[in-house]
Amino acid sequence: MSQNYILHNDTIVALATPHGSGAIAVIRLSGEKSIAITEKIFFNKKHKPISLADKKSHTLHFGLICAGETIIDEVLVSVFKNPNSFTGEDSVEISCHGSQFIQQQILQLLTKHGARMAEPGEFTLRGFLRGKFDLSQAEAVADLVSSNSAVSHQVAMQQMRGGFSSKIKILRNKLIDFASLIELELDFSEEDVEFANRTELKNLITSIQHILEKLIDSFELGNVIKNGIPVAIVGKPNAGKSTLLNILLQEERAIVSEIPGTTRDTIEDEITIEGVLFRFIDTAGIRDTTDVIEQIGVNKALQAMQKSAIVIYLFDAHELSKQDLILETQKIQEHIGNSQLLIVCNKIDTEDLNELQQEYDEIENILYISAKTHLYIDDLKTKLVALFDNRTVNITETVVTNARHAEALHKANTNLHRVIEGLSNNLQTDLLAQDIRYALEALGQITGEVTNEDLLANIFGKFCIGK
Repeated sequence: MSQNYILHNDTIVALATPHGSGAIAVIRLSGEKSIAITEKIFFNKKHKPISLADKKSHTLHFGLICAGETIIDEVLVSVFKNPNSFTGEDSVEISCHGSQFIQQQILQLLTKHGARMAEPGEFTLRGFLRGKFDLSQAEAVADLVSSNSAVSHQVAMQQMRGGFSSKIKILRNKLIDFASLIELELDFSEEDVEFANRTELKNLITSIQHILEKLIDSFELGNVIKNGIPVAIVGKPNAGKSTLLNILLQEERAIVSEIPGTTRDTIEDEITIEGVLFRFIDTAGIRDTTDVIEQIGVNKALQAMQKSAIVIYLFDAHELSKQDLILETQKIQEHIGNSQLLIVCNKIDTEDLNELQQEYDEIENILYISAKTHLYIDDLKTKLVALFDNRTVNITETVVTNARHAEALHKANTNLHRVIEGLSNNLQTDLLAQDIRYALEALGQITGEVTNEDLLANIFGKFCIGK
């Protein structure tokens, strides 16, 4: 993004709906002259100009968009007057028919009459610069647009409504109160006075650290909510892993063959189950092999297990005894650490289920399915949701989903830890003050109270144009 991050008075315009043809499209303007520019091309059916300046904010008006005597389209125009708009400026949204030709004609007319094409994220940036929301709320707007499950939508809505930023502001304000006393001591350093009670300061910082650590810990959960819960499907060759992936995704995503070792690389795709996004990873069959290419696939399967929150070990009901299964799952457990392991017995359509259940009666977390006939696949889906942390279904606490926020929380926590150490070692006031300043700066970067142009360029440059 090339612009300087200062308040602009020019008027910007962009398509707010996805590019391409559709039933309708929405063209958005924002800026001091957005209403006046729209009035120049907006007419009633008698081809007389429609005045929008005297209309109330948040009202809808029907009319024609015209280029001279030529009618471009029949449209609805929404008027939003400052400061009660998304950007805090006068703003207009034109709902037209979704023809790409119509969209381009209207955009050309608006730019001809003085509007400028918006850059990525510029509408949201203007709202941020005018104090309509803070930086973390602005980022939540992008998360809301890209949310692809009920849970990620719920978290984005909570953050956009200020749930996370309000918590950060409360912590920061408490720290500022003490920081001001520490700074005051620096002004009277020659008189050796102490305005900030060290015990109270230590207790405050300890309580803040407790909250920060809880937020930092939530990032692991938040990251999988945002990007999908990684689930690796592993097992021996020909266990039915690719068939299971195809059934879960309801499409022929992986090649299915009777020949062992067909899958040589990992295959990934996503599906939402009960509002939770899962990212399934089909892996190469795990076995000893002299085939160099297949061995690469086996190594990738082991790596996928280590990175997954849930590992499905799929085995053929015809092939493994209970003792063999125990040995195999023990090997798997060594590779997955704290990941959840779900053992799934496949191809039960040709077996007696009661006999299988008796055979594997001592195995925990085992399900019985037939990927080929879709038998008990719904039970597997239900179990996957249950295995993952229940907090993903009903988010009641603040969850950090943004890597930038997590990094800033780490920085703040590290500097506060230095303050605690400094207090224990009777460190000089100026050194305590420096670490407190660094912590305040890190917290301020989350909400945008402390910012710079590079940071804003990085954040808003990732937004789509028109948002």
